[in-house]
Amino acid sequence: MKVAKFGGSSVASAEQLRKVAQIVKADQERKFIVVSAPGKRDKSDTKVTDLLIAIGEAHSKGEDVSTQVERVLSRFRSIVEELELDNNLIEQIADQLKGILSDSIPAVNKMDALKATGEDSLAKVFSAYLNKLGVQAAYVNPQEAGLLVREELGGARILDESFELLYKQRDRDGVLVIPGFFGYTKEGKLATFPRGGSDITGSIVSAGVKASLYENFTDVDSVYSVNPNIVDHPKEINTLTYREMRELSYAGFSVFHDEALIPAFQAKIPVCVKNTNNPSAPGTMIVAEREVAGNPVIGIASDTGFLSIYISKYLMNRELGFGRKLLQILEEENISFEHAPSGIDDMSVILRESQLPPDKEVIVVRRLKEELQADQVSIDRDLAMIMIVGEGMIETIGVSSTATKAFTDANVNIEMINQGSSEVSLMFGVKARQINEAVQSLYSAFFQK
Repeated sequence: MKVAKFGGSSVASAEQLRKVAQIVKADQERKFIVVSAPGKRDKSDTKVTDLLIAIGEAHSKGEDVSTQVERVLSRFRSIVEELELDNNLIEQIADQLKGILSDSIPAVNKMDALKATGEDSLAKVFSAYLNKLGVQAAYVNPQEAGLLVREELGGARILDESFELLYKQRDRDGVLVIPGFFGYTKEGKLATFPRGGSDITGSIVSAGVKASLYENFTDVDSVYSVNPNIVDHPKEINTLTYREMRELSYAGFSVFHDEALIPAFQAKIPVCVKNTNNPSAPGTMIVAEREVAGNPVIGIASDTGFLSIYISKYLMNRELGFGRKLLQILEEENISFEHAPSGIDDMSVILRESQLPPDKEVIVVRRLKEELQADQVSIDRDLAMIMIVGEGMIETIGVSSTATKAFTDANVNIEMINQGSSEVSLMFGVKARQINEAVQSLYSAFFQK
């Protein structure tokens, strides 16, 4: 029994949904289908979720949103008409949006309800289309499926009891189409997951129903060893481990958000990344363990938008609780950190730049100087993080030297080095303006020998 999740590009149009339907029909093991909201049909297009967010933002300001609502309805209308489905589906979507925007829905709940409408509506449309093709299918609301969540800062989190409830769905007949991106609290309140929400739903459903395989359909044949926007025609990855995928996703791989696959990983369910537009391609398998042979590095990930807080104090290493006090200040200012490399008399804390806007920077720097009595506190913005990842690195001599030589060859200065305790990854900080040269040189060093 398989769970198949189809991303926004896979369900962006009627043409794409026809492909998805053929994929579902081609394998009777594909019983659980999780769908995203319609994505971009081309580069100039707008994702339906973004249209819905714009409606919520305008409505909160008291602005008229009728034109924006019609844009959303138009996207679904074109799909419904091209697939020759009942126009009543559009009326249902219109009524759903009208209900959300009414005064009966508390303002704090409107945005989540609006954002979820894209996935919810597409699931209803797609299940209707499958039935039209003669495939027994049913739309299953996440509340009905048992996707129970608790609300937390940054997005909903699944409750453990959901997995047992989901398992009961195995007994139902036919194909079950579940909208991604949201669940319900025990009190019946809709709540959306954080970034990568539909991937999270697919992963949760896979773990809950104990699937033999979780297929994640997107618009690429496989996961690549490096960003193809930086390196032309990079090497495809056939198999990688959960740990490798999580490290790569964290550091900028766009296939998954780094937390999206955790439920499937914990349940040890293999994941296969496949292409909706080329479903016969083998894709990339993500598994618990793999055989390591040859190149110890499986991928190079990179991302911009980081900064470093540098704190220096003489005899820092002899001061009990210095690190705890530093991190407590950040916690009190509602700032989460990414990495914290340190020396004898100094320490750096790496953050996402969005965590420290200029107004908050003034407060944090003042507190660090006063409360820690630091000799020096400075902020270095516009950093990029580059991570080389591979299960084979721990047993291979010379990985670090090969990497640092690649930076030298590219004339790129290394601002920071940090090796994870798992020894599956090695991270470097460089100036964002040099990210392409650095990645290209690393790729040449590890993949073009």
